[in-house]
Amino acid sequence: MRRTKTIVAVAIAVALAITGAASVALAQPASRASAKTAAADDEQRQLQALYEKAKAEGGKLTVYVGGDAPGQWDFIAKAFTAQFPDVQVHFVTDLSKYHDARIDDQRANHDLVADAAILQTTQDFDRWKLQGDLLRYKPIGWDDVYGNAKDADGYWTGAFYGAFSYVVNTNQLPADPSTFRGTDLLQPAYKGKLIFTYPNDDDAVLFSFKQIIDQYGWKWLRDVMTQDPAFVRGTPNSTAGVANGTYLAAAGTAGDARPNGALVLPAGERFNTWAQRGAIFKEAPHKAAAKLFMSWLSSKTAQTNVIASWTWSVRRDVAPPAGLEPLPTYKNTNPDAFARFMSDRAAVERFRSQVELYVGRVQGADPADPDNTLGRTPGRF
Repeated sequence: MRRTKTIVAVAIAVALAITGAASVALAQPASRASAKTAAADDEQRQLQALYEKAKAEGGKLTVYVGGDAPGQWDFIAKAFTAQFPDVQVHFVTDLSKYHDARIDDQRANHDLVADAAILQTTQDFDRWKLQGDLLRYKPIGWDDVYGNAKDADGYWTGAFYGAFSYVVNTNQLPADPSTFRGTDLLQPAYKGKLIFTYPNDDDAVLFSFKQIIDQYGWKWLRDVMTQDPAFVRGTPNSTAGVANGTYLAAAGTAGDARPNGALVLPAGERFNTWAQRGAIFKEAPHKAAAKLFMSWLSSKTAQTNVIASWTWSVRRDVAPPAGLEPLPTYKNTNPDAFARFMSDRAAVERFRSQVELYVGRVQGADPADPDNTLGRTPGRF
């Protein structure tokens, strides 16, 4: 039996007319600073107005968030409640493929608990939009959000860009880490030292593996399996295996790989990025609070301080974290590709089944709900 032990871890250039007048030139920086301050003040005024409506509504909010570790996204909830303390938040993390089923079941039983959802299952937002299940709402900052991170009609808006690639022990990396390739995992040093999140358990991991297989063929996966890799549920667990030094590399994952590992974005291969979609349900019990949350999350302040501290912001006017270039500059990733993959469910299932022939069936408890306590309606007030 393969080891399945869980191991617990994007500038807008402004063209200025040259007038030749020194006084005008000197005034430009102050004007821009003044404009930024005015925009920030206006943003906060709008959020405060939404806050008053949320409090009048009762000050409650339930958000279902896709993730694979308990409390994985609590830092977002804490940042929100720090600014809006009179809104009580239930932030429920579980695998997106379980949250979408909960939402469908709650709607079918006229017992919707979730006010909003931020999930990886992009196809669900397309389906819910067509079914009329989503509230049309363009949050604060919507015009500054990249086109591939929002619905053109305003039914969903991206919360952040996810990215899955290789996580590799820093001692194994070449002088230029971007030259790392999937075929490097076939070297003898990686024998018994690879750890993967089950690709047949997580569609973002599955698509990451598909991009590698599309480049090297199924022989790559067959050869990787001769390296005796370990498999776990949840990307934090595969990343943690490299971070703590037990394993040398993982593929199709992300997260903080320190102190022993680093995320590698290869220059010679495709890597997976996508906008994690967020939306409010038309039947949400707490619409005002949900509007406040989605507008806060899309605001420049939250995108800068909460999101861009660790990944690419969905806003054009927010710089990426240190070590990353703006997402559009990477020519070997396309944030639309994952959503296209997810939209063809029959093709996804065929590919998943073929991958499972190699890696075996998923084993282990739900990494976000290891004690199976969330049930059908978590986060109910």
